[in-house]
Amino acid sequence: MKNLIFSLVIFLCSTLAFSQVNLSKIYNWQDTTLMGSAAFDNTYNEVWGFVQNQKEYAVIGTTEGTHIFDLTDPNNIPLVDFKEGRFRGRYVIHRDYHDYKGYMYVVCDEGQSSLQILDLSHLPDSTALVYDEDSLFQRSHNIFIDSARGVLYSCGGDKQLTLFSLADPTHPKRLLDCQTDVPFWSSIGYIHDIYVENGIAYCNAGTNGFFMVDFTDPKNAKLLGSLTQYPDQGYNHSGWLHPKGNIYAMADETWGMDIKILDVSDPTDIKVLSQINSGPDPFSVAHNLIFKGDLLFVSYYYDGVYVFDISDPSNPTTIAKYDTSPFSPRTSYEGCWGVYPFLPSGLLLASDMQEGLFVFDGNSVPTGNKMTIEDNDFNIYPNPVANHMNISNASSIKRIEIYNTTGSLIETKIVNQDIISIDLENNIPKGMFVVRLLGDNFVTTKMLMKI
Repeated sequence: MKNLIFSLVIFLCSTLAFSQVNLSKIYNWQDTTLMGSAAFDNTYNEVWGFVQNQKEYAVIGTTEGTHIFDLTDPNNIPLVDFKEGRFRGRYVIHRDYHDYKGYMYVVCDEGQSSLQILDLSHLPDSTALVYDEDSLFQRSHNIFIDSARGVLYSCGGDKQLTLFSLADPTHPKRLLDCQTDVPFWSSIGYIHDIYVENGIAYCNAGTNGFFMVDFTDPKNAKLLGSLTQYPDQGYNHSGWLHPKGNIYAMADETWGMDIKILDVSDPTDIKVLSQINSGPDPFSVAHNLIFKGDLLFVSYYYDGVYVFDISDPSNPTTIAKYDTSPFSPRTSYEGCWGVYPFLPSGLLLASDMQEGLFVFDGNSVPTGNKMTIEDNDFNIYPNPVANHMNISNASSIKRIEIYNTTGSLIETKIVNQDIISIDLENNIPKGMFVVRLLGDNFVTTKMLMKI
C-alpha cells in the first residue's frame, strides 16, 4: 500500500506539473463603444486585482473610468461595476490603482482630475465612491501604498513625489512634499514610479536613474544610495523588489533597452547582476513588471506578457509568454500596459492598450525553481477522513487544490487563516486524492484518503 501511494504521488505530481511555454488565455474583455485616446489610440491602461469578501476581482482603467470584474467563475467573468473618472475622454492616457483595507485608490495623470477612493465592501453588488477630491492633488502618474505603514506615495502629476497618511483610509492627510520638504531632493527630481516596503522607497526617476530613500521617518528622509549610470540606460520607468529584499528589477521605457536585475543588498554599492529582454527586436520596450516569488512578470508593449525565472539572478530565463498585441514593434507606445499576478487562485491579469483586459491561467506558468515544502511542515488530519479535513500550521498557504487519481481538479479553496477546515462530506466521494498546497513561494502535495 505504501509503495502504491508513493507511486501515485509521483504520477500525479508529474501530471500536474506545468511545462508549457505559452500562457493559457481564459478571457479577454473589450468595449468597442469606448473611445481611444488622442495619443496612441489607447482605450485601456492600468490593470489591478484584489480579494474582497472571499471573491477575486480584476480592475482595468479606460479613457472613461474604472471597470471592475468578478473572477469567481473563470468561465463567466461579468463586469460588476463601473465608476466614471473625474476627467474622461480622448485626452486620458494614464490611470493607476492600488487597494488598501477594503478601499481602491484611483488616480489619473491628465486634465482636471482627482484622487478617487472606492469602498469595496458591498461587492459583488457594487462599489461606493466615498472620496473624490482634488484638494491634495489633481493629477498623479502612479501610486503605491506601503501597507505596513499605511502610507500612500504619489509619483508625478502635480508634484515630483508626495506622501500621504492613510491612518483614516477615506481621508488621506499629506505627510511630505519631497520637492519642498526634503533638502536633498533636487538631486533626485521627478519620480515616475516607485516601490516601497516598510518605509524604504525604491525610486525610478526617469533619465536621472534609480534611488533608494529611507522614509521611515518622513520628517527626516535619508538618501541611502543611487545608481545614476548603468548599462542600457534610458528612461527609468518602473521596478519591483524581490520578496527576499535583496534583488530589484527595473525597466527602462526606451526602445531596445534591457531590463536590469540589481543587487540592492548594499544601497551604497548597487550592482547590475544581469540583463534580460523579450528578444532581439530593436523596438521592443518593457513597461511594468512585478515579482511574485522568483518569477518576474513583465508587460512588454509590443511583445505582450513575459515571465522570467529569476531564481538565479545572474542567469534569468524566460519560462512563459503571451503576445497580447497585434502590432509589430515600432517607435510608438502601444500594446501590453500592465500585469497583476497576486490573486490567490493563480489567475494572472494583464491589460493591453488596444485589446483590453486579459485573464490567464497563471497556474499554467512553469514553476521553475519554486521551493517545495517538506511534508512535515504541514499536518493534514484526520487521514483517512470521513467528513472534515483539517490542516494545521497553514498561515502561509494561499490556495488548496484537491485532485482525484486521474489528475482532475475537483475542489479549490482560497484560504487566509492558520488552521483550515474543509467540508468533504457532500462534494467529494470516497477514495484516494492528492491535496496540493500552494503559497507565494512554495508548492507541495500530500495524499488523502476519504472513507
